[in-house]
Amino acid sequence: MNYKISVEELENTPSKSIDFKFDDKIDEINSVGSINADLKIISLGEFIEVTGNVKGIVKLECDLCLKEFCYNLDFNIDEMFAKTALSEDYGQETELKSGQFVTDLNGNDEIDIYDLLYQSVILNLPNKKVCGINCNGDNFLKEENLSDPRLNVFKNIQIQPKNK
Repeated sequence: MNYKISVEELENTPSKSIDFKFDDKIDEINSVGSINADLKIISLGEFIEVTGNVKGIVKLECDLCLKEFCYNLDFNIDEMFAKTALSEDYGQETELKSGQFVTDLNGNDEIDIYDLLYQSVILNLPNKKVCGINCNGDNFLKEENLSDPRLNVFKNIQIQPKNK
């Protein structure tokens, strides 16, 4: 399926807007089922705004116990794209106001919704991935769980307090 929105097609709609539904897997994101997004793409003159909601379930690895767990995604998207170059003095993105960025399409005549959703999902994953409030991640580090022979060197380390 084509996940690209043509700027020309958007401009030719009477309302200058397109409702877009995404219901598919995203490569390189370990999801349980599909990622779902209900998006509205609106032409605002020199800018295009993409807003909507993204939902899905992804499998993550707990940073404490290293077990896989499911994480519910449910977040809003609010992205702006500039149809024409903003300025040669700026790079790929230029900040308009606190928290909102504009991506320069650099002459492209399409917006890649698949790429937008991939980046949005990655940015909305938690920084610290923990499987639950009662995670016993410290049990993973106990001596009986150090079965990798390369880690044997750490079993007999003794730290002496430094004399002052």
